[in-house]
Amino acid sequence: MNFNDVIKKSVMEGFSYSDLSTAKIVITLLITFAVACYIFLVYKMVTRSVFYLKSFNISMAVISVVTAGIILAMQSSIVISLGMVGALSIVRFRTAIKEPMDLLFLFWSIGTGIICGAGLYKVAVIMAVLVTVGILFLDMLPGRISPYLLIVNADNKDIEEDILRLVRVAGTFKMRSRNITEAGMDLILEIKVKEDKKLMEQISELKGIAAVSILSHDGEVVSS
Repeated sequence: MNFNDVIKKSVMEGFSYSDLSTAKIVITLLITFAVACYIFLVYKMVTRSVFYLKSFNISMAVISVVTAGIILAMQSSIVISLGMVGALSIVRFRTAIKEPMDLLFLFWSIGTGIICGAGLYKVAVIMAVLVTVGILFLDMLPGRISPYLLIVNADNKDIEEDILRLVRVAGTFKMRSRNITEAGMDLILEIKVKEDKKLMEQISELKGIAAVSILSHDGEVVSS
């Protein structure tokens, strides 16, 4: 038996369908589904998206089961394995994921399917516990003050110094835009303050102020 025969025999034995029993398939998919339901609940609990999409959460959980089934199928036959690699190589997913936390859960879901499909159930369970603890622990850590966008519409062109003086007392700022016209002036400042509502009230009390707005952003711009 030459070297090529040894490699061929080893590969064919590694893809023996007889080793993949019905009981193993059912157990693998059930365990994967249980972990996927856990991921579903954790995502529903910790997500901070403005619009919670239940369909996305369901799809993300089912991805684990589908991935586990793909891994099991790839273990059963070298022909299926090569065909699956070729099929997946031409698939393009063009849906943009804007929220980093969604990307984390999506990768977690796919990883769970791969791990459970390989039969490493303990790894999937331990990973689920550690990921949950990590998310909750890091979320409790205090963060720095988030920047805001302060938009001021004034009828008086000479009021800029008074506005900047109030902002300096409240915190720090960066000038982002200044627009001066015959009718008045528009300012956009990036500010870091603790009491944004108090600052808005102080600026609105100045003579010549038409409107004051503050925008906060966490990936997307949301008015406040």
